[in-house]
Amino acid sequence: MWEYAWGVREFTATEAMAATGMTRSTVIDAMDGLAGVGLLRELPNARDAGLYRKGRPARRFELRADAGVLVAVDAGRAHGTVVVTDLRSHPLATHHIAADPDSTDVAERRRALTAAVDEALRLAGSERAAVAALCIGVPAPVDAAGRSPSHPDGFWQLMNPDLRGLFGWSTLLRIDNDASLAAVAEGASGAAVGRRDYIALLAGDRLGAGVVIDGRLLRGAHGGVGEMIAFDHVEGVGTAYGLGHLAAMWAAEAVAAGDADPEGALARAPQRDGRTVLELAAAGDPDALRITERISVVLARIVSVLGSMFDPSLVVVSGAVSAGVEQIASAARAALPSDLHLPAPELVVSTLGADVVVAGALAGASDLARANLLSVWR
Repeated sequence: MWEYAWGVREFTATEAMAATGMTRSTVIDAMDGLAGVGLLRELPNARDAGLYRKGRPARRFELRADAGVLVAVDAGRAHGTVVVTDLRSHPLATHHIAADPDSTDVAERRRALTAAVDEALRLAGSERAAVAALCIGVPAPVDAAGRSPSHPDGFWQLMNPDLRGLFGWSTLLRIDNDASLAAVAEGASGAAVGRRDYIALLAGDRLGAGVVIDGRLLRGAHGGVGEMIAFDHVEGVGTAYGLGHLAAMWAAEAVAAGDADPEGALARAPQRDGRTVLELAAAGDPDALRITERISVVLARIVSVLGSMFDPSLVVVSGAVSAGVEQIASAARAALPSDLHLPAPELVVSTLGADVVVAGALAGASDLARANLLSVWR
């Protein structure tokens, strides 16, 4: 009954009976029980609403979207976003934070994330006690318990500094890898809707992949499925840096070596981050175009390796950099090798942009609440 109520708008007992196969008495008892604990709201009956004229008016109910809130967090290395919504995922508040990407202060990261969530709740007119489910995405592998394995330089521990313990006040809590949540978002509302075998490739500063095969998000023993450090050892790639990082790095090298026209747009650009380089290429700047051509070859190799490893039907280039990467993807499609034995996956660019991780976190929080809220509701 709870699953049915979550998935529809207003409904009557007759409609719930038809959908669930339950008897009228069971459905009515369930509706009254959910209303009694504050998860359903009884609406004016059909006659009062002008929807019914003869006989006994039907009782009508709906999920109480204001019974609690969902909290979604994209806890990136340099930038973060917290979104608070009602139970129907209608936004109530959004709060953005910035951090020093070179900081190694674990205590400061914990304080900053705690403050960000509390501020977003304040902006939404809510509080911790109202949180029905909380989902956080981090740039680190995350196991089924929400913890990250040890990293040689401590980066994964810095990105996920025992967030499960820190946010343990939320009864329903999910900590997950950011690329995995990007895959959740692509499957829920992006380019992979209706697909069962696909990969979301986060390709901004570092490469990361969320892998969905046979309709299931893959994780691995330590949460390492989709970690891309192996590309450091793949000929033709040689690095786990993302497309945006490569664009910025190769632009700086071209300008420093004098390989770019000193009077051209690339050399004269006030900044040469990845987004700027991709935008210049989209505008036709020849120096930037040469860089994106190099990147397209790398992307084609990455997609071909992922295709051979996981056999997806689709690879989606996701994240903030995806807004300027269509030309790269187009060239990469043409450069995909034809000797993979398996059919090459379709390669597309996401339309979800920089919000893909927080969108996945929101979908994750919603799924968590839908599956478990009734059993823990206070």
